[in-house]
Amino acid sequence: MRRRSLLIAVPAGLATLAACGDGGSDSSKTSESASPAAPDASAAPPPKIVDGPLPAITAGVKFGEKPTVAKGSGDPSKDLAVKTVIAGGGRAIAENDFVVAHYLGQVWSTAKVFDNSYDRKAPLAIQLAQGSVIDGWRYGLTGKKAGSRVQMAIPPTWGYGTQGNEQAGIKGTDTLVFVVDVQDTFNAKSSAKGSEVAQDTIDLPKVGTNTDGKAPSIEVPDAAPSKKLVSSYIIEGDGEEVTADSSVLVQYKGVLWDGGKEFDSTYGRGQLTSFSLQQVVKGWAQGLTGKKVGSRVLIVIPPELGYGDTPPEGSDIKKDSTLVFSVDILAKL
Repeated sequence: MRRRSLLIAVPAGLATLAACGDGGSDSSKTSESASPAAPDASAAPPPKIVDGPLPAITAGVKFGEKPTVAKGSGDPSKDLAVKTVIAGGGRAIAENDFVVAHYLGQVWSTAKVFDNSYDRKAPLAIQLAQGSVIDGWRYGLTGKKAGSRVQMAIPPTWGYGTQGNEQAGIKGTDTLVFVVDVQDTFNAKSSAKGSEVAQDTIDLPKVGTNTDGKAPSIEVPDAAPSKKLVSSYIIEGDGEEVTADSSVLVQYKGVLWDGGKEFDSTYGRGQLTSFSLQQVVKGWAQGLTGKKVGSRVLIVIPPELGYGDTPPEGSDIKKDSTLVFSVDILAKL
């Protein structure tokens, strides 16, 4: 059983739409249970994938535009129907990758839209892993390339099953239609990419600059820890800047200033993580705000901006610990 990330200051599920959709107003959000997160059911056997039938996209036909999709005509296929509407040229998606995508979902028989990320103006980051996402997404998106628009018609067997999703208005007999704009795809070996920045301050930790997907080294100096928050580039990317209300997809490693012992790492779990900066300790929120996507950032967090005298139960973090993190910002959500 994987450990819950120690970064989370309040209980939150990171594999659901709610964790990645904080950028929109409450009025623009749909039910979090309408997201493509997997229902509580055993996985179905692999589907046969066919290229139709699929309803027409009648407006918003460009990549990244909110689409309008016609009502399904006649009976949908009992197989998983998948079509690449716009072919991208990016990295091909593999099973267990984290996919960053905008999407719209509606019911075949009624054209009722039950969820979309375009109105929230924040893409979804979700892992294409069994138990994390409905099987229609897991099988339908594998092999597609970043930059692609993919349309799918997903029968109940590979959607929400015979139980449907009452809160979202999805019946157990409903075939679901999705349009998915795949912005990017990442895996457990994804790293920062940019220009290395000199690490000249002798009383700050030194962070490795390898970008091979392995955890970077963090060498803590034999000096008293900083009493102020430190946030500095190790590798500076050229993506957009993270804002205080952003959600991000990251790789990270955390060690204690006192002794340099590692206490948490996505590298060790072999799994990326995503969260809103409003869900994490203050040192993370302040340390990542203003930094660019694609960067590796050193963050040194004094106790009052970390866990203070209430460290996470069962962790190696002691009271009033200064924490040191290397964070690779892979995507802004």
